[in-house]
Amino acid sequence: MKLNNLLLAGLVVLLAACATASPDVVHPYATQTMSQVQDATVLSVRPVTIDGSQSGIGAGAGAVVGGVAGSSTVGHGGSPESVIAGVLGAVAGGVIGNAVERGGTRQQGLEIIVQLRNGERRAIVQAQGAEPIAPGDAVLLVTTGGRTRVTRAPPVYPAPRS
Repeated sequence: MKLNNLLLAGLVVLLAACATASPDVVHPYATQTMSQVQDATVLSVRPVTIDGSQSGIGAGAGAVVGGVAGSSTVGHGGSPESVIAGVLGAVAGGVIGNAVERGGTRQQGLEIIVQLRNGERRAIVQAQGAEPIAPGDAVLLVTTGGRTRVTRAPPVYPAPRS
């Protein structure tokens, strides 16, 4: 039974590593890359739930845990009962592992509708970060590698005179 607990703990740690990042986290591919920045004003902000990922890691790990648990608790070694219990445990573990991964990577997000200075409107969905964003806020749309995030615009200071 200790082996089963150890495998389950490993599954939980593995799935926690799969969680998607907030807009406050910069991915390595975005470092040392120039991003396009556009000024905008927030028109509306709506809370949304960003569905969790289903990469197959949870299902695979769950199948392994379920198969080991099923075959080790029923019958002896390679007995038919042990094999059947292992297969059923693997199937059940895969389903449960997939659900755990999906639930563990689900997160709260925001759908932010903005208006650019040229009058065009855009909608961006991103994970909810530490920075509050509200209608009327001046924001920047930062686009890197096809991915856009919304961040509050810093104050604009006049350029120094020469």
